[in-house]
Amino acid sequence: MYFDLKGECITLQQLLKACDIISSGGQVKEFLQETPVMVNNQREDRRGRKLYKDDVVSFYDTRIIIR
Repeated sequence: MYFDLKGECITLQQLLKACDIISSGGQVKEFLQETPVMVNNQREDRRGRKLYKDDVVSFYDTRIIIR
C-alpha cells in the first residue's frame, strides 16, 4: 500500500488513522504494544515517530510506503 504524504512529515499515529488501521488515537498505544510495527526494518513503538518520504512501515502482512 502507498500513502501520499501531503506535508513534510506525518506521525506514526496519524498514518495508522489515515490508513484506517486504527479508528482513534486512543487505540494506537495498545496497537503498538500488541503489534510488532517496523519502520525501515527497525522495531518502533513510539506513536509520535515522524515519518518522511520513502519511509516504510510494516506489520504482519501490511506494508505502507510513504511517497
